[in-house]
Amino acid sequence: MNRVFCRFLLLLIVLLFLPHAVYAGANLEVNTPAITSLKQSMQGRHIQLVNYYENGAVGFTKDGLLALRDANVVPLAKRQVVNGLISAENQDRNLLYREIARANKHPEWEKEIRATFSQRWIKLAKTGWWYQGAGGSWSQK
Repeated sequence: MNRVFCRFLLLLIVLLFLPHAVYAGANLEVNTPAITSLKQSMQGRHIQLVNYYENGAVGFTKDGLLALRDANVVPLAKRQVVNGLISAENQDRNLLYREIARANKHPEWEKEIRATFSQRWIKLAKTGWWYQGAGGSWSQK
């Protein structure tokens, strides 16, 4: 019985940690024409979003996307524009995570790639920008 328990424990450890070990080999800097196009689109949009990051209107969500955090700091006449920017950015981010996973030949890694990028966005955010913590509450960097 002790031997059976040891085998079960070994199998459990492999099942729990092997996916993470395999994922650690992901190339997050992989480049394909689709990824290049998405990155260029996102870079162009970033210039338009910077003011909204700075005034706290837009923040980084815990799932690697953007959200309108405080609509009150966006003039009513510009809210539709800001919502459009957020929607387009989130669409590109979702596609980016998917394309990176596919380019690594592991589409099942999309969730982990999203989590890694979510941490990267927050790390790269400037002081004063807002982000959502794991529990969903907003914090200012």
